[in-house]
Amino acid sequence: MRGARLLHLTLLVSIAHGIGLEDKTGLLDQKVLDVPEVTPVPYPIYQFTSASEGVSSYHVSGETEGKIAISSDGWLYLERPLEWSPEKKHHLEIEARSAEGETVDGPYSVVLQVVDVNNNHPVFSESQFSGRVREHSPAGFAFMQVFASDADDPNTVNGQLKFSIANQIPNPENMFYFGINPDSGEIFITEQGTASLKARPAVTYSRGEVHGSPDVLRKKFEDYCTPKNNIPLENNPFYTCVERVERRQVNFLMDPDYVLIVRAEDLGDPNALSNTARVNIAIIQNLWVSPVPIAIKENLEEEYPMYLATVRSNDPTALYRLVQKEKLSFPFTINQDGDIYATGPLDREEKNMYILVAIAEDEHGVELEKPLEIIVRVEDVNDNPPVCDEGAVFEVQENEPIGNTIGVLPAHDSDEENTLNSLLIYTLLNQTPTHPSEKMFTIDQVNGEIKVANQNFERNKVSQYELTFKVNDQLYSTECKIIIKVIDINNEIPVFEKKDYGTYSVPELAEVGTTLLIIKATDADDPGTGSSRVEYHISAGDPHNLLAIETDEATGAGRVYIARPLDYELQSVFNLQIDARNPEPLIEGLEYDENARAVVVIQLVDVDEPPVFEVDSLNVNVPENITVGTVIMKAEAKDPEGKTIKLKMLGDELNWLELDADSGELKTKAALDRETVEQITLTVIAYETEGDKQEGEMKVNIHLLDVNDNYPKLQWKQNFICMQDMTPLTLTAVDKDSDPYGEPFTFSINRKSPNFEIKPVDGTSAKLILKKKPSSDQNVSVPINIKDNAGMGITQKFDVRICNCTKLGYCYMEPEAHGWKLGMGSTIGILAGIFGFIVLSMVIVMYRIKKKDQTRAADGGETKAML
Repeated sequence: MRGARLLHLTLLVSIAHGIGLEDKTGLLDQKVLDVPEVTPVPYPIYQFTSASEGVSSYHVSGETEGKIAISSDGWLYLERPLEWSPEKKHHLEIEARSAEGETVDGPYSVVLQVVDVNNNHPVFSESQFSGRVREHSPAGFAFMQVFASDADDPNTVNGQLKFSIANQIPNPENMFYFGINPDSGEIFITEQGTASLKARPAVTYSRGEVHGSPDVLRKKFEDYCTPKNNIPLENNPFYTCVERVERRQVNFLMDPDYVLIVRAEDLGDPNALSNTARVNIAIIQNLWVSPVPIAIKENLEEEYPMYLATVRSNDPTALYRLVQKEKLSFPFTINQDGDIYATGPLDREEKNMYILVAIAEDEHGVELEKPLEIIVRVEDVNDNPPVCDEGAVFEVQENEPIGNTIGVLPAHDSDEENTLNSLLIYTLLNQTPTHPSEKMFTIDQVNGEIKVANQNFERNKVSQYELTFKVNDQLYSTECKIIIKVIDINNEIPVFEKKDYGTYSVPELAEVGTTLLIIKATDADDPGTGSSRVEYHISAGDPHNLLAIETDEATGAGRVYIARPLDYELQSVFNLQIDARNPEPLIEGLEYDENARAVVVIQLVDVDEPPVFEVDSLNVNVPENITVGTVIMKAEAKDPEGKTIKLKMLGDELNWLELDADSGELKTKAALDRETVEQITLTVIAYETEGDKQEGEMKVNIHLLDVNDNYPKLQWKQNFICMQDMTPLTLTAVDKDSDPYGEPFTFSINRKSPNFEIKPVDGTSAKLILKKKPSSDQNVSVPINIKDNAGMGITQKFDVRICNCTKLGYCYMEPEAHGWKLGMGSTIGILAGIFGFIVLSMVIVMYRIKKKDQTRAADGGETKAML
């Protein structure tokens, strides 16, 4: 009957799994068989057959655990289901027996391997998680982590988990402010969260004020709430409201800002199993934010120091200081409340903007916040008159057409550009001489352009004119004088001494400013005038404007020089075409020809240059709990000559990082710890693998961001209480994490205790109070649960001795009877033994001395016995 039932069940299992019966049957031999856990029973595993004659039944022994049996026709089956566990196997021995029970075949070793099935839901480490994050935190900032496990085989998809956020409450506009790393369970802020998350208004604390202290809250209520009534503060609804808000800062689970429903799901397909947990999130105030740019008028007559703005650290114990980016005068100061002052008047013409860097640090100089940049703009006032350049000289040709521009009056105002304070109005006051007309010139009132207003200049009668102008802004005015020379007409073109200057070679690393060659063209027009002055221009062959020409006014020669760094890989040959031109226009009908044009070839000599990085330095922010093996950054460099390069790094003193020499990927190879070091400074080096093997460097600063990876720990784990006065004990805890994962701490007793209670003192300590006096001395172990600001913590044992104390305040220890003390008889026996040993020793010594004296007497010597 059992065999028929097993055969029927075997058919069903085989059909369900697509397995033929021939796969479930075979000769009796050594085998390893896979058996799924939690199967229906009886469950057929395998039918063994023996080739030996006279087989009547089969027998199984070994690790059956009362769950595994074998039928008389060789079916190995389960009577009770198996359960999977890591490395779980059942080692069996199977043999075929005759009707008389004798072994005729075997025994053979058969191993059953229990195969995991997806029958366990993921389990979160806590039913509710809680965390805090400051408003204005950057997108991608991970501030907490959820943990879950699965009892299924971790080496299969049944035990591998993925995290996701199923819901966010509230969820305005269906926009998620939080994300979760599907692999690690780290919860971070999204870009929408960075822009939208706001903390509820809360009381701010100054240096020395204890967070949540009733005395401090009472003082703040009295400072801010007016008029004052004669209502006791405890009955004042406004005060009690503030008090409740502050209590929420300690236990925000009562009223979180956001609740996330996080799902952990295994990867078992298609029957994936999942579970959810609640995550309570409080958005806490971020006081450390830059104020809006500060505007202050220059030369302001005020009482100094003059208040400008206030910065406030999230740590009320912070000390503040200011630094500046530029090494200039620094007329600013900051006090210990974060108030910023100007120490004196500012001058916009000296500096129109200051960038102050505010730093908050503790008493040891350790930064508590990231430095803040504060912009101070100095607003202009009209305190500068217009100024003209003295000795300005212009030229006009005898046949200059009416309307031609002669030049622009050189005047300026030091007040801020493009404002009414620097807007200038130009007026022509006087012209000397007035021949042939009083109005030979005019000036544009707005831009100061001087133009020809009349013709008939006669150089032989009037060689120059002196003009006087008035230049004024809204408050001030200035008179300016210029000279305009009448010059001959420009009827000659410049002519180069050589049309082809040949070829010149220059190293590609030649410094900017290096002279390449000297060129020269001459002009036969009137010397010293714009008609004969020569200007040189590169008209072809330098598309990147790396070269330039400077004219020597005394000799008229042109110096061709390097204006910008050369690059052989960018351009190796310059086929330059240089034109010579006059600043004055040529007479009508005359054109510049090939005589005013020269050519020269500049060839660069290639120099082996070191590899170059895309940037000289790089700052990287990395959470300290980043997964080992994660790529932090990628260093990219190239060699100008295209040589093969590799990369290496210096500065990883803790051996936490590794750099791929080929790809430049920088990964973590060990766990990071911000409490060990807050910043890692590396030098990444790119070097050539051939030739001179030159090197290039890049600085990398890796800032480790704190995560909540430490829990508060008691500084002392034992103490005593005197029964005479029952003075409470002070419990103090420390946490290596920084804000917001450190203090204030929450102290509690795990279970409601009839003998003890605990009350907070400040952010790091609490009082342990003995509620009733015991009848005798006792040693008690109290379970103290301590959680940090983000709700992370564990229960720790605190040993308390309750005792009667001496007048000095220490536990009194009564004399005790000691089992090792001996009675009178035992003591006398020990003393008698010692005395007998001494007597025996003396007898032996006397005997040996006497024997020596007898020997000496026989030799005729003198004998003197001494004791």
